[in-house]
Amino acid sequence: MKRIGLTLLTAFVGGAMALGTYKVIENKYADNMGFDEKQQVYYASNRMTPNIVSSAGEVDFTQAAAAVTPAVVYIRTTYSSSSDPRQSEFERMFGDMFGQRMPQRSQPQMASGSGVIISPDGYIVTNNHVVSKADKIEITTNDHRRFKAKVIGTDPNTDLALIKIDAENLPIVKLGNSDEAKVGEWVLAVGNPFNLTSTVTAGIVSAKGRGIGIIGSEDNSDDNPFGPTRMSNEPKVRTGIESFIQTDAAINPGNSGGALVNTKGELIGINSAIASHTGSYEGYGFAIPINLAKKVLNDIKKYGAVKRGMIGVSFADLSEAYKTPGINTDKTNGLYITGVLPNSGGAAAGLKEGDIITKVEGTTVYESSDLQERVARLQPGDKINLTVLRGNAEKNVTVTLKPENATGTRTASVPRSATELYNKLGASFMPLTQSQKAKFRVTNGVVVTQVREGGIFDQADLPSGTVITSINKQPINNVNDIDKAITNLRNGMLTIGGYYPDGTRFNNTFSVDE
Repeated sequence: MKRIGLTLLTAFVGGAMALGTYKVIENKYADNMGFDEKQQVYYASNRMTPNIVSSAGEVDFTQAAAAVTPAVVYIRTTYSSSSDPRQSEFERMFGDMFGQRMPQRSQPQMASGSGVIISPDGYIVTNNHVVSKADKIEITTNDHRRFKAKVIGTDPNTDLALIKIDAENLPIVKLGNSDEAKVGEWVLAVGNPFNLTSTVTAGIVSAKGRGIGIIGSEDNSDDNPFGPTRMSNEPKVRTGIESFIQTDAAINPGNSGGALVNTKGELIGINSAIASHTGSYEGYGFAIPINLAKKVLNDIKKYGAVKRGMIGVSFADLSEAYKTPGINTDKTNGLYITGVLPNSGGAAAGLKEGDIITKVEGTTVYESSDLQERVARLQPGDKINLTVLRGNAEKNVTVTLKPENATGTRTASVPRSATELYNKLGASFMPLTQSQKAKFRVTNGVVVTQVREGGIFDQADLPSGTVITSINKQPINNVNDIDKAITNLRNGMLTIGGYYPDGTRFNNTFSVDE
């Protein structure tokens, strides 16, 4: 009996050690998972309600609404008077999708919007314009819990932002496949319009691949994955990457950042804008396709900023509205190449001015968004297959995308608690690699991967590529070290030490308003 008992004890201890080791490895691996992989693990353990029908089946939205609503959150943002975004012409034309602006007599200013939980450990997707320049971001979940949110990173080129709350075992919305969404398919819009939390509306997909010219307005080649967007004799165009899903599901102010889902309860888009003369719903809403969002969000989580590949061409649509003198073709569908950057991926593939891009990955190109969205999903070094018309002959060309030449993506976001102060810094960070440590001759530090407009780093001209080695005389190796250091303020002063990208050392002190 003693021998049997000893054997059982040994087996139990061995099993416990094996399980503990597995859990350590599992947790370490989970930190490096993409959102798709995390969701696969989640749904392997949390089966969705069976027999949810598609839009081709019975018109019953109850199960999809029940599956999605718990994971759509209410976002309330607070702004100082200096950072409060004022109403622009864009807002008047397309509706105040920056959220419901509270009465401006009260201080500080407030706004609200929506977000979607996509990972059980607290990652939330929303619009960049929902959290842009916010001093404080508060999340209210469907079960009325409240959290302070931290901005992980933003991408104004797609109007997406990734934020995070400190929570576990949260309900999530299953990521779908926006490529499979069909025009005429039933969809649900879930969000918080006019402060009416957990609101579900129904409609259909009205169109796909819509470019409505509301993201970006500057002719900035650094922010555009295609290189320059116009030649000197071309009209100015916007730099944003737009390929919206258009829907007639009712979307109103406060829906921004909310979920557009199919009747299987799968997330196919992030609600972003409305076309309206009044600022309220008039039948036209627009959502960012989730297949584009996946790439952007995974990049932000992994790198702190979006890594984009670039073809390196400028082009004009072949529609009558954009036809310019010198373009002689009978074709009405496609993109006319007006210029090719030297040493770009397009140049290496043999693309020339005057070529017409007719297909991308075998799919006909009707307008610029058909190409832009496909390229925006890819990384530098990825290949994309184009069909181009040169003269009267079509040829297939494979382009290897090259990194964009931006010195850093500047976006928007900004601050009491460690989370609020972190947001006030207005930057994203990654730990230094061994080669970076050797380059700057340091043993610790983080590198700035993104600077957001209006934050401390922006105001202090600390660009992307800056190395931060200390905050308030505490050594910095990761984001957790930053959280600890910024709560150790003395008389509201914050001292940041490190190196500019060129290796020049700095040690700057800033006043942080209480």
